[in-house]
Amino acid sequence: MSFQFASPWLFSLALIIPLLAVRYFFHKRGTQPATMKYSKTSMMRDLPSSLRVRLRPVGFILRLLILALVIFALARPQIVQGRETISGEGVEIALALDISGSMASLDFEPNNRLEAAKGVISDFIDERPYDKIGLVVFATETFSQSPLTLDHNMMNRSLEQVELATDLGIEDGTAIGLGIANAANMLANSDAESKLVILLTDGVNNAGQIDPLSAAEAASALGIKVYTIGAARPGEVPVPIDGGTRIVYQESSLDEETLQQVADITGGQYFRAEDTSGLREIYDEINNMEKSQVEIQVFNQYTELAALFLAPALLIFIVEIVLRNTIFRTIP
Repeated sequence: MSFQFASPWLFSLALIIPLLAVRYFFHKRGTQPATMKYSKTSMMRDLPSSLRVRLRPVGFILRLLILALVIFALARPQIVQGRETISGEGVEIALALDISGSMASLDFEPNNRLEAAKGVISDFIDERPYDKIGLVVFATETFSQSPLTLDHNMMNRSLEQVELATDLGIEDGTAIGLGIANAANMLANSDAESKLVILLTDGVNNAGQIDPLSAAEAASALGIKVYTIGAARPGEVPVPIDGGTRIVYQESSLDEETLQQVADITGGQYFRAEDTSGLREIYDEINNMEKSQVEIQVFNQYTELAALFLAPALLIFIVEIVLRNTIFRTIP
């Protein structure tokens, strides 16, 4: 719901009001008062003005107020209530996010890999208002952080709560196969024509009882496309240890070959991100490739409010006429 004026250009008529006020002021000063012959006017010099004389400008002020209200009414104030009708269906997406200890690496300035990924994924979620999105996190085990939902505010709150496995006190490791399997399982009962898993990791599968290629075959059988993202700068990268009190340099370890095979098996694509801006570009590219097949029709209902200004204008007009012909009546 919003408020607007259908013809705001008519407010230019309001320029008349100060012009009329100036004209009234100078006209009053230039008008000679009525005179009469009297033998001695000094006796009348100190007589106070009556209340009726002092209130005489009220009539003019009321006329200016009437004019202002009429101009507001002519500008057509409206309350607009919009209603959307959505037909078709969106894409259902399961996000799989690596929370292993290596995601604390500081090569995605100014944040570590996990925080950079969370920020980019949050923006991606906001760009998909008509899609059901769920979130899976994985280290040595995998967890469903959020079910498939259209409530993206809740989804973003769940994403904000994601922490590194080392901070959660769980065993460190990277179970990519389990991450794919859990995300695919989230989409298994979906009737959507387009189902995606977007998996982000910075390592090599070294945990879990399901290898990534077997999980990819299962996802493909369910009609699920898997996009894989390797988020790591090549070479040595700074990694905090001992609770962040020390920084050591460790070699990045990323199994690009397996991630590429997973994408190929399911009809998806593999991407490599080496910094935050590159990661953002990847999610933007996926966003553009996988469009929701929805049609949105917007219906607006307009409630005219001109009467709220015309009614008091009419009432003030009647009052002004009554005052002009009674209290402020002038005799020729």
